Amino acid sequence: MSISFGRVGARLAVLLPSRTDLGEMRRDPRRDLLAGLTVAIVALPLALGFGVSSGLGAEAGLATAVVAGALAAVFGGSNLQVSGPTGAMTVVLVPIVAEHGPGGVLTVGLMAGVMLVALALLRAGKYMQYVPAPVVEGFTLGIACVIGLQQVPNALGVPKPEGDRVLVVAWRAVEEFAKNPNWTAVAFALAVAAVMVVGARRRPTIPFSVLAVIAATLVAQVAGLDAAKPIGDLPSGLPAPSLSFLDPGALGSLLAPALAVAALAALESLLSASVADGMTVGQKHDPDRELFGQGLANIAAPLFGGVPATGAIARTAVNVRTGAGSRLAALTHAAVLAVIVFAAAPLVSKIPLAALAGVLLATAVRMVEVGSLRAMAKATRSDALILVLTAVATLALDLVYAVIIGLVVAGALALRAVARQARLDQVPLDHGDHSSEEHALLAEHIVAYRIDGPLFFAAAHRFLLELAEVADVRVIILRMSRVTTVDATGALVLKDVVEKLNRRGIVVMTSGIRPEQRRALDSVGALELLHLEGREYATTPAAIQGARTHLERAGVLPSLPARTYRPITEETEETVG
Repeated sequence: MSISFGRVGARLAVLLPSRTDLGEMRRDPRRDLLAGLTVAIVALPLALGFGVSSGLGAEAGLATAVVAGALAAVFGGSNLQVSGPTGAMTVVLVPIVAEHGPGGVLTVGLMAGVMLVALALLRAGKYMQYVPAPVVEGFTLGIACVIGLQQVPNALGVPKPEGDRVLVVAWRAVEEFAKNPNWTAVAFALAVAAVMVVGARRRPTIPFSVLAVIAATLVAQVAGLDAAKPIGDLPSGLPAPSLSFLDPGALGSLLAPALAVAALAALESLLSASVADGMTVGQKHDPDRELFGQGLANIAAPLFGGVPATGAIARTAVNVRTGAGSRLAALTHAAVLAVIVFAAAPLVSKIPLAALAGVLLATAVRMVEVGSLRAMAKATRSDALILVLTAVATLALDLVYAVIIGLVVAGALALRAVARQARLDQVPLDHGDHSSEEHALLAEHIVAYRIDGPLFFAAAHRFLLELAEVADVRVIILRMSRVTTVDATGALVLKDVVEKLNRRGIVVMTSGIRPEQRRALDSVGALELLHLEGREYATTPAAIQGARTHLERAGVLPSLPARTYRPITEETEETVG
């Protein structure tokens, strides 16, 4: 027990902040402070909007941005990551709110945080690199569609209809709007979205989201537009930390949603950190530390009424583009939002919900990188299929199922592609120093095959069918120096081939088995078969000599003069077929 605690302690020491982090924060604090201020301006309407969309209210979004944003900045694995409520997480939370209520969401966030810390201790962050790009692109496209559909009720100015499927809710909202149109809300949403999309293209450094929201709020207040429903009262500060929401009896039923939230938080945070690395020179995140920081952030956020958080790609990108170089920028972003919560809550409460819907509609549009989608669609048919399937699954099912489906399909297509590279080719025997007559006599009774590529479950049975049809020979030589990998299925198939051919009186010999392949072959008894009568050889010429000796003993060939074979190397292995 003491050893395990010691290992956990050593692992925690690696995950905690270091002096290097503090040193980086001192390099250029002015630039980081300015970047943090800019990100806070961009993050404010997003935090409010995602809080409202989640079903817990704008105050939950602000609490998450402040608490989770600060903790993830300090303990996370990226110097540039900005964390908070995101659209992807909101998509997952809506059905949880509908089924388990606000307390269930807070409990799920707490459980997901514990899971993320456990993943960090288990060094699970490195597995992010195995998520294919088409899955990520399809995932992002699906999220953008879901976020856009979620905004339909507020953009149309109608109460949110019942339901946990965004397509159904959006359609019901349209039907309600048709009965009682609210063109004021539509105008606000479209105007804010248009200002953000057009403005970002022309002047990307200007925070048009904040300017558009301020303008919409002023118009609504001055003109007295009752149809522009505001956010409503916000608390002027964060609530005291509390675990009153926790119901131990509900933990079992919330385990599956917590797993989904943890999986999404890990995926989105590590993806966002990778994007930040790609936008800079010399920055590289620690994936395990990032999981640890996000875990602590999600443990703390529910205590203050916040929703689960992840690394936010859009806000992280703004942070990088405005010159951030350390964690001080993300910390500044959280501090500025905290000041807004304490000092400007009455003003923020007057923002029209339709304006926030416009912000999120524009965010959804800007999430879709048309160039990346076009490139993925043109790359291969498999990539296009994975992208479309993941996007559709995201829209029709949920995000975690979508990623699982995308990964399974991508894995199956990759296995098929690898299996197609495996070949079984008949090759001519090495002439060595045989005369033409002797070589012809040997070739009449011996056939050699070279196996190229992997001998595993996706391709092995094809070899069985090809080899089982061999006839009119006495000896088969399998050259295995080019086999890249052997799994249990491949080894079993090879054993089956040897047994079937032996029953037909055909002797099977092998050459060039690599040391790393012997374990799989030995585990199923294939090596034991090949060892009979010395039928495994290090080189192909030695196998040919063994085959010749076997035929002589069987009286098939006349006794030929003993030959001396040249030593075989990788180069000569290529020349002998």
